[in-house]
Amino acid sequence: MVNKKQPNPIDIHVGSRVRLRRMMQGMSQEKLGESLGITFQQIQKYEKGTNRIGASRLQHIASVLEVPVSFFFEDAPGAATEPGFAESRPAAFVTDFLASAEGLQLNKAFVRIKDAKLRRRVVELVRSIAGEEAED
Repeated sequence: MVNKKQPNPIDIHVGSRVRLRRMMQGMSQEKLGESLGITFQQIQKYEKGTNRIGASRLQHIASVLEVPVSFFFEDAPGAATEPGFAESRPAAFVTDFLASAEGLQLNKAFVRIKDAKLRRRVVELVRSIAGEEAED
């Protein structure tokens, strides 16, 4: 029985952050691959964490996606946090939400709503649909 090696959690995290930023930029895997001189299949492997991204390639990805390299390591598993500042780091569920196509679309549409009262009503509607009680 052949036992395939599991991807490193850091590689998975970095890949998911590449995907998140690529989606935030509205860029396809193919377009990112073209910018880097590699195939979209390689981008898929990077984003899943099955292939590790080398330092120079990560620097190039950061340049194309217009973020510092440190962006890809924010909230990484096992990353040291400063005592007392853990609350200020985004929760993993927020990153997971924004990494989904629906979450990104919902977020983009939501921030375009200028009326604060209407935004609160949208939140109330979503909570109601989800069966969650409103917070006061």
